[in-house]
Amino acid sequence: MALVKHIVMWNILGASPEEKVRNTERLKTAFEGLRGRIPGLRTLEIGVDFSGVDYACDVVLYSEFDSAQALTDYASHPEHLRVRQELEGLRIARHQVDYTPN
Repeated sequence: MALVKHIVMWNILGASPEEKVRNTERLKTAFEGLRGRIPGLRTLEIGVDFSGVDYACDVVLYSEFDSAQALTDYASHPEHLRVRQELEGLRIARHQVDYTPN
C-alpha cells in the first residue's frame, strides 16, 4: 500500500477574535474526534496558527492514509460527513493538497 498524505488548511469565520477562537476550537475538536473511527486513517493532527501573519491560514489538518482508496473512503465516510455538516459555514477559505511521499 502506498501511504497518502492529506493536508487541508482553512481560514475560519469570526466577526470578532473571540468568535474566531470559538469556531476554531469547534473545528479542532470535531476533527480530533475522528481519530480511531475511520478505517485506513493512520494519523490525524490539527494545528492552529500562531504566527499572526496576514497570509497564513488559521488551521491546518495533517493526516495520513493507508492508500488513495482509504482517502477516497474517508471522504464519504459517515463520520467525516457528519463533521463536515456540523462545521458547515465556519470556513471562509479552504486549501487542500494530497500526495504520496517519495
